[in-house]
Amino acid sequence: MAPDNPPSAAPARASFRPRGLRGLPLRFVVPNVVTLLALCAGLTAIRFAAEAKYESAVLAILVAAVLDGVDGRIARALKSSSRFGAELDSLADFIDFGVAPGLLLFFWSLHDLKTVGWAAVLIFAIAAALRLARFNVMIDDPDKPDWAGRFFTGMPAPAGAIVVLLPLYVHLSFDLPESRFLTLIEALYVVAVAGLMASRIPHFSGKHIGRVPRETFVFVLFAVAALLVLLASFPLQMLIFVSLAYLAMIPFSVRAFHRLSERDAAEKAPPPGADAA
Repeated sequence: MAPDNPPSAAPARASFRPRGLRGLPLRFVVPNVVTLLALCAGLTAIRFAAEAKYESAVLAILVAAVLDGVDGRIARALKSSSRFGAELDSLADFIDFGVAPGLLLFFWSLHDLKTVGWAAVLIFAIAAALRLARFNVMIDDPDKPDWAGRFFTGMPAPAGAIVVLLPLYVHLSFDLPESRFLTLIEALYVVAVAGLMASRIPHFSGKHIGRVPRETFVFVLFAVAALLVLLASFPLQMLIFVSLAYLAMIPFSVRAFHRLSERDAAEKAPPPGADAA
């Protein structure tokens, strides 16, 4: 005989609450929204490149680079860094600085080389992916000395995206004639920048820049304002200057890295005669 009052499953179902669906504070949402905006800028750059709007595509990649620098600072300022945000940022960086610049160059000139041009684009995208994967692995390295935080291992993906477009800046600024030989040089340049991204060559990092001294604040403010005005007035010419200046800084970053590395090794070395004692 069935019981007069069978137990109801409704109370149990009503008390069930899935894990992990509690509301997140807004401070965790803001940096991820900025990352998604950067992703939208990178995808928009691909659209502009397909429509032969090359200057607009360059501007979209620059916007993505600015937003990429902002989202991390917002996350650190709000103390809202998370594993989810780091993975989303890496995915957006791959699209913005690995895929978008390569496709822009392919739509602009590298398509004339057919398979060779496409191979250069693939090498650049693969180098960006490897660079981002290595960054995610090394960021949690407990044995990394404090001074190593002043450097990136390999050219950062945003810098690589801006520097690799140098041939496009030059062509749009000076209206150079089209040449298959120049296009081949551009493909070799793309591969060279990809090599810098995938390499272990140290590059200066701007994430650990300290406070500006009070006595130089006015000069720094004037320099930043002048740079912004020049960038707004002569964007392509300034991008040429910025790209060449960044490439010229690489030997200085290598020298500084080795100097700090040697000093750190000397400090950790046992004093003379310690083994004999």
